[in-house]
Amino acid sequence: MTDLATLGREYLLAGHLIDRAGMPHVLRGHGLEGMKAIAIEEWMAASPVYTRRTQKTLGFHGDDVATIFKGMQLDIGAPHEFMDFRYRVHDAHRGEFWLAHCGALMDVEPMGDDFVVGMCHHIEDPTFDATACATNPRARMRPRHRPPRVPAERHAHCHWDVVIDEAAEALPEPEGAARLAQCRAANAPITVHQDYAGAFDPDFHLESLSPAALDAALDEVCLQGHLLARSFMTAVARRDGVDDAVAIGHRQLTGIAGVAARRLVRLDLDDDGGALARIAAVLDVHPAFRPRSYVDWHVEAETARVTAWLGDCDGLREGDDMAWPALLGAHDDAHPALSAIAHAVDPRARVEQVAAPAGAVRAWAFTVDPDAAPAREATEVTLTRVSTGADFEFRGR
Repeated sequence: MTDLATLGREYLLAGHLIDRAGMPHVLRGHGLEGMKAIAIEEWMAASPVYTRRTQKTLGFHGDDVATIFKGMQLDIGAPHEFMDFRYRVHDAHRGEFWLAHCGALMDVEPMGDDFVVGMCHHIEDPTFDATACATNPRARMRPRHRPPRVPAERHAHCHWDVVIDEAAEALPEPEGAARLAQCRAANAPITVHQDYAGAFDPDFHLESLSPAALDAALDEVCLQGHLLARSFMTAVARRDGVDDAVAIGHRQLTGIAGVAARRLVRLDLDDDGGALARIAAVLDVHPAFRPRSYVDWHVEAETARVTAWLGDCDGLREGDDMAWPALLGAHDDAHPALSAIAHAVDPRARVEQVAAPAGAVRAWAFTVDPDAAPAREATEVTLTRVSTGADFEFRGR
């Protein structure tokens, strides 16, 4: 069976790829400038909210550089290895980090310098500071160097200083973060552990945590994805209205659901079973359906089918449809995201909505017909797979 740390690295990467699933649809309607504005608003709102939750979960508190770096080590903005952050703390007020490998840069470099500058300058400047100010509003992140790379093969891919200046003006809490902090996802129960209450470890890896703390951390990583998706849809809604935001949210969910499932199915989840057993295993651990405190999700494997159902939960009580569980619950038939997950396991799989059991809101049956024609991959999944993260291989550091 796959260990929790391996699963955690997949969750961090899946969270990072959520934007790859949503932004192509924004780019089509808003162009590069509009996409940058939405990305900035999205991350500035989500990052401070989930950073503080992570601090509580693993018992590390403070207002120094080490505390900032601890949060970054468990951030979907910095998935291990794909975004290979390296850290050095000089003292409580000064530190630096650099990226030995930046998967996001590998994604945008082929698109040209306008996209590189958009990500590495226009988006990162305000969003990095928003991440830092969750710990200390007088912290600033400033580049020593960053792309476009000169020369073209320059390493590290970028290098940043982090400085806390007690005389600096305190940055205000981003307005979007204050709003997002009121949602149910932001206030989901937190299981507190003290595993990272001690000294900062620049070589921290998920295996450093106890099984109980790691399980809690994985729930938080998945919740980061829900918060980021909600923040994304909120940013779109402010420009285009809720209906358009929800429509893009459906596409985003479908894209990331399929790509995450493609990666999960490569793990040793249930290699001894057939296609249905593997579908059940992927549905059970898929990050879109964690944490269970926010998504009441059940999976039952039977002889001829797999049944999954969604119960009443906080993910359905946000007051709108700008949450992944609400998107699933509002769909009149089998949501394309569920089909994308099943097809990642076996393209002959089929999904249909069935009568929900007592206490459930929606239920779906998954079957596999060995004589059926393989389904084509959903366009949303194909768009998301443009990212190098879709097929990235973890090798260890």
